[in-house]
Amino acid sequence: MTNSMNTNLKIRALNAVRDYGVQLTLFRNAMNHWVGLNATDMECLRLLFLKGVSTPSELAWHTGLTSGATTAMLDRLEKAGLIERRPNPDDRRGTLIFPAKSSAEKAASWFESARKAQDELISSYSEKELEIIADVFERFTQLWEQEREKIQIDL
Repeated sequence: MTNSMNTNLKIRALNAVRDYGVQLTLFRNAMNHWVGLNATDMECLRLLFLKGVSTPSELAWHTGLTSGATTAMLDRLEKAGLIERRPNPDDRRGTLIFPAKSSAEKAASWFESARKAQDELISSYSEKELEIIADVFERFTQLWEQEREKIQIDL
């Protein structure tokens, strides 16, 4: 492969990653609007699905919200039946936030069409191609985690 062809493929790949990120953001914004939640509400819910449990202070840190805005966000999510607040057994003044039992099913229903489209797309690739795709996304995930750690402590 010539150097110019290699360079063009690198540029194409990096542009595709950039465009993927932009389109994912646009999709998430449309989804947020469709389900009646704002971007930080959905970010909070995604973080809770990932972590399983969090404190309001941790969620404020991750979302960049003030404590008052975090309380309002948690009130909206609780009213929508998406989270549960429970007393923190390690801090009697504190609260732990959990995804509500039904929230995973509810959120999954919002993304049913996208999951089907993803499955159809990913099924069109060979096993070898899927290994490459998985490797690229896993390595980009690690890259972004490492870059985030360079600029932010205690996430």
